[in-house]
Formats: sequence, C-alpha cells, structure tokens
Amino acid sequence: MRRLYSFCIYLLAPLAFATVLWRGIRNRGYWQGLGERFGFGPPAARARCIWLHAVSLGEVSAAAALVRALQARHPDIPVILTTATPTGRARARALFGESADVRFLPYDTPGSVRRFLRRIRPRLAIIMETELWPNLYSQCESMGVPLVLANARLSAKSVSRYQRFGSLFRGVFSATTLVAAQTAEDAMRFRAVGAQPGRTHVIGNVKFDQEVGPAVLEEGRTLRSRYFSGRPTWIAGSTHAGEEDQLLTAHAALRRHLPQALLLLVPRHPDRFGSVAELLRGREFTFVRRSLGGTVPMETQVLLVDTMGELAALYAAADVAFVGGSLVPVGGHNLLEPAALGAAVLTGPFNSNGQDILRLLVQQGAAMQVADAQELAVCLRRLLEDPDQRRRAGESGRRAVEANRGSVARLLELIEPLVAEAEARP
Repeated sequence: MRRLYSFCIYLLAPLAFATVLWRGIRNRGYWQGLGERFGFGPPAARARCIWLHAVSLGEVSAAAALVRALQARHPDIPVILTTATPTGRARARALFGESADVRFLPYDTPGSVRRFLRRIRPRLAIIMETELWPNLYSQCESMGVPLVLANARLSAKSVSRYQRFGSLFRGVFSATTLVAAQTAEDAMRFRAVGAQPGRTHVIGNVKFDQEVGPAVLEEGRTLRSRYFSGRPTWIAGSTHAGEEDQLLTAHAALRRHLPQALLLLVPRHPDRFGSVAELLRGREFTFVRRSLGGTVPMETQVLLVDTMGELAALYAAADVAFVGGSLVPVGGHNLLEPAALGAAVLTGPFNSNGQDILRLLVQQGAAMQVADAQELAVCLRRLLEDPDQRRRAGESGRRAVEANRGSVARLLELIEPLVAEAEARP
C-alpha cells in the first residue's frame, strides 16, 4: 500500500507544483521558496531544532503560544516552522520575525521528505491539528525523530476515509508517535485509525491560549477613532468565494434600517482581493481599499481590507464580528479570536472545523449562529441597535476563553520529556 501511495504522490507532485506556479501569477507569495516544496533549502544553521508544522494561517496563529513557550523554555534550541500556504508563511514571519526559521513543507514523496529532514535535523517534530502524511511519518520514525500530533482533531467522516485505506494510515502511528487530542471524541477517533492508546491524550484546544495583548486592543481603538468613529460597524473576517455576495446582501438589508452602517470586509486569501473589489463594483457598493491608506468617508459603505496582519485589530475595532468560511461549506474559521477581544460573534451554518467551540460560545451567550443572509441582517440590526446586548455577549466571550485556557501547559507536560530524551541522545 505504501508503494502505491508513493507512486501516486510522485504523479501528483508535478500537478501540485504547476498549481503553485499558476497561483503565483496572481499572488507572488506562491513563488517564494519553490525549492522547499521538494525538500531543498539551506541546511539548518544551528544545533538540532524543534520542528513545528502548521498547515495554514489559522494553525500558525494557534501555534503561536506554543512556539513562544518552547522558545522561552529552550532558548538554545532553534525552532523551524513549516506551513503549506503563502498566507501561513506571511503570518509566521510576522509573528516570529527572525526568531524562527519559516519554510514550506515539502510534498510527501520519499525523496523530498528525506532531503527536508536531513537539512533541518529535528530532535522533535510537532504537527498541528490533522496532517497525516505516511512518508513523512515513516521517515521520522526511521530517523529516530519523535513525533507529536498537537491540538489534534479528527472528524467522524475522516475516520471512515482513513479506515478505507487500511494499513496505509494505521502504519503512520509508530510506537514513538504521541497524540495530544483536543477532545475525548478526537482521541477515540485517533485510536480507531491506529494511534497507540497509551500515547493518546486529551489536552483541550490550544486556540484558547492564543495571546491577545493590550497592544491589539489599543490598535483597535486607534483604528476605530481614526477611520469610523461613531458609525455602527461590523466586520466579516476570513471570507471565501460565494460568501461575500451573501454578506453584501445582508449589508444592503441592514443599511435600509441603519444607513450609516459600515462593513469591514476581509477576504481570507490575498489572491481574491481583486475579484472581491470587482464584486463590490458590480453590486454598486461605495467602497475604499485599505491598502491605499486613505480615510473612510461617511458615504463609504464597505472598507475592503486588502492587507495582511490586521484582522485581530479590526476585530477589536468593530462592534460585531462575523467569522467567515461559515456561510459556504468551508467549515468555519477561528471564533475564539473575536471572542477573546470582546466582540459579539456571529457565524453561519457551516462550522465543522470548530463545533465544540461554537457550542460553548452559544451556550455562554457569546455567539449566535445564522442560517443565511436574511437572518444575518436581522441579527446584525439587533446587536448594532442594542449596545447592552453587545457588551454582555463580548464579556461572555472573554470569560469563556479565559475559563478554558491551559492547553499549552498540558501540551508542554507531554513534550518536555521528549525534548529531554533528545538531549540525552548523541
């Protein structure tokens, strides 16, 4: 089975690389580190590293608290962080600067993985959430690199898919693989696909430990006072194709009751900034682009946020936060970020990526789930016209996040013995 898998990966890797080159025409971030996709890149400059993989922007943000904790405990051990997307790479470099070596993860061909591991020489590998790559895991085992699946989650649908492939995925969990699952249900599912019961633990969700510093809140207040003070303002963060049109329908309905309402529209992927601008023109919305750096006149209906790295501050600046990827079947994005910042949170019907978090926030009165654009407009109007309800929702969100912190500490308790063992090995 492994040989057949590797053969298929060898056939698919050129197609994947061609897709990267094609996307790079619109977003030059895809053209960075092209050799890294095949395991090339400079050798690690210092001693054997801790390597952490976070597939995209959301996982990189979730990993931030863990990376900083590891750097604080082991300042002499370099950290190499890999990701699979340009937005994840940009976010990692913004978060960690020169303190971490940021690269792309190679394709899962045996040669690419082998070259990559020989170049970075990890003493420990940490994979965030659900990234099961048979050749990568096999090479880690053969090179004696202990592997941790951190903040691991697995849906029931994924279990069925992995079980259909039998020994291929059962074999990825060696005796040295440690699974730190988000929930008891996730742990049970990992055991069902081959994880060792004695090395499968429940730690909670490290996203609750994401840092929200006073600087972010201050930046939010500054943005608010400088650009849209006094206006009822809502933000739609991390939106996807097919979603913006629904959001604009909701905004148009909202403005019939609150004509000064402003929407901060933040597409998830930079290569879609241009197409979203065309959509706004086609729908005849008055808008300005954040990248131009100008003012936001009162007649502006939408601020198109076509910049990177400002989402948290904009969540802090807005009255109400809608989290994207949830009006279309993407699975939803991080609800905890706006909740931790004290925003009233709205989300759509598709939240398979964070059902437990959604359930908690709804139970605490911190979030509301809407079915469509019409229901979104109704909830927006209710919240924007009722500052007391917004305040109660925001305070409930902050309390819910604070009450569930501690997953990073529990994860470190599992990781530290592995680091010590690696130190003892020659």
